[in-house]
Amino acid sequence: MYTHQIRVRYGELDPQGVVFNANYLAYCDDAFDTWLRNALGNGLEQHQADVMLKKAEVIWHSPARLGDVIELEVSIKRWGQTSFDAFFQAKGVFEATITYVCVQQKTTTPMRFPDALRSLLVDT
Repeated sequence: MYTHQIRVRYGELDPQGVVFNANYLAYCDDAFDTWLRNALGNGLEQHQADVMLKKAEVIWHSPARLGDVIELEVSIKRWGQTSFDAFFQAKGVFEATITYVCVQQKTTTPMRFPDALRSLLVDT
């Protein structure tokens, strides 16, 4: 599991003064990319791999507002051959499950997520 903090900025709010819904997925993307880069060094690029979002489900519990610090916990919920589900939880705010497909770098051709890299994400 990886924990990532995000401070809500003014430009992320909607006219109601709460985080605009699409920004929750941007928070997930930021947390996941940071986790990969921390766990793998330079990220997937050095392994000729990349990931693409296939499916996302977001459940909101309560709004986040300007200046709030969201503590987002990220873990892998399911491993497949070429895809996996990442689970994101900001307690009391939202949770999301995102299915990513591992692809060959600079293509959309699915590939098996490298075992050596998989073990780094399981152990963190």
